[in-house]
Amino acid sequence: MKLSSSSAYISGRSNIAAGLAVAVLSLGLAMGAYAAQGFTEEDDRVRGNPRAPLTLLEYSDFTCGFCEKFFAETWPILFSEYIDTGKMRLVYRDFPRALSGPSVDTALAARCAGEQGQYWAMHDRLFSSSDKYSPAELRQQADALQLDAKKFTSCFEASRYTTQIFKDRIEGGQLGARGTPYFILYATENPQEAVVLPGAMPYEMFKEEIDKLLQTVSSPKVSSESL
Repeated sequence: MKLSSSSAYISGRSNIAAGLAVAVLSLGLAMGAYAAQGFTEEDDRVRGNPRAPLTLLEYSDFTCGFCEKFFAETWPILFSEYIDTGKMRLVYRDFPRALSGPSVDTALAARCAGEQGQYWAMHDRLFSSSDKYSPAELRQQADALQLDAKKFTSCFEASRYTTQIFKDRIEGGQLGARGTPYFILYATENPQEAVVLPGAMPYEMFKEEIDKLLQTVSSPKVSSESL
């Protein structure tokens, strides 16, 4: 497995982190087993063409300021240029920065909204709003999406997806995530070569790595999948 890192690219330009190569090699060993199965999980939330040639795997926290920055500044361009055109898909996984509280509650609210087919709608609202730090505010977000309040509340109060949320968190740590956001870019059908992009990097950094990897894969298949 070949693993590169855009953090290496950045540090090379700014003469930071001389020991990055060791970290990347260690991460490569940890990622090997995941790459063999394409980093996929049965309960993954996938946005875009499921047969897109590239996959951007994101570990994130709805209460993370840098994650909000990525969503506001970089994500719209990535969506327009690569997701909406079928060149890349997004796989979103939870990486709560705390064991309880808003980091977990927001992830739970999004998954409970997903039971009613509104996962991505809730995802977008949470990253766009500051009204998400209490259960009452999260129920207001559900009301704004016109979700069945009884079903949403039942799911939320039962903490139905807490185990799955922390499963994401543990696996993210095994893949090198130490904070959020954390991205792994790879060829969907050949994940042996993966690019790690830690942090809310600017669009130009994503573009450079995406375009480079696109040159090694076939053109995306036409799909009518909703985004």
